Amino acid sequence: MTYINQLETLCQQCGCKMETEVSLAEHTTFRVGGPCRALVHVNSARTAQTLVQFLRREGIPFAVLGRGSNVIVPDEGFDGVVLLFGHAFARITRQENQLVCQGGASLRAVCTAALDAGLTGLEFAYGIPGTVGGGLYMNAGAYGGELSHVAVSAEYLDRNGNLVQMDAADMQLSYRHSCFMENGGIITSVTLQLQPGDPEQIRSVMEATMEKRREKQPLEYPSAGSAFKRPQGDYASRLIEVCGLKGLSVGGAEVSRKHSGFIINKGGATCADILALADKVQQVVREQTGFQLELEPIVLK
Repeated sequence: MTYINQLETLCQQCGCKMETEVSLAEHTTFRVGGPCRALVHVNSARTAQTLVQFLRREGIPFAVLGRGSNVIVPDEGFDGVVLLFGHAFARITRQENQLVCQGGASLRAVCTAALDAGLTGLEFAYGIPGTVGGGLYMNAGAYGGELSHVAVSAEYLDRNGNLVQMDAADMQLSYRHSCFMENGGIITSVTLQLQPGDPEQIRSVMEATMEKRREKQPLEYPSAGSAFKRPQGDYASRLIEVCGLKGLSVGGAEVSRKHSGFIINKGGATCADILALADKVQQVVREQTGFQLELEPIVLK
């Protein structure tokens, strides 16, 4: 019996859907990348625990994917199993002024739940195209806010397959960083502390935030958001622009003319195109300014 057969049996027992040879381009916002051996739609923390324990015990490569908004998938795909934290694992529960969110809940849905509950503090995240679990993993943020400002705790799977609770104070949250990047933790739930607010004011701020995104970002094209992390003392977009790299392209990948901090898929781009363009940008910026830009999206390996 191959591991795919074993995995299928396990998924049936857990009541979750499994697909084989799935194109990961369909599950990432860059719309590039080849297939994975199997994709499992995780439906609970216990299911995630059962699957992770099996995959680690058998030595099977696996990756966790949410909305795929900060990931670049190689053209050859991923020779392993992808655990999808998506719609089947996206419950949001209100507990007074807190929202307890399963790892697959989209930030957009969490922001909307906060609005519906009349809770303020998360407006900055409206329009960030990822999940709350992925957002905490990288401490996502925008417009002066970041998840470290509102997260109070999380449940995660540790390297031994145990479900563990951790307070935000212990997560080493900083700019686009958390301890989960080093400890291999898989976030299954996030608790956010918000404050009572005026729903109309909350809605107004959310709409203004979204309008600012539409105005300044190339949302009409597939991308992974900001292509590079902000270097200390400057901005990646400014450095790229002063180096004259707006509009630079490799194949179907292009440095956005609307916002130079974005690399976009103009149509038919490959992972190889995107990475070659990113390398070229890094090289020119380093040579002309001395700054070393660091790629923000994760390349799935």
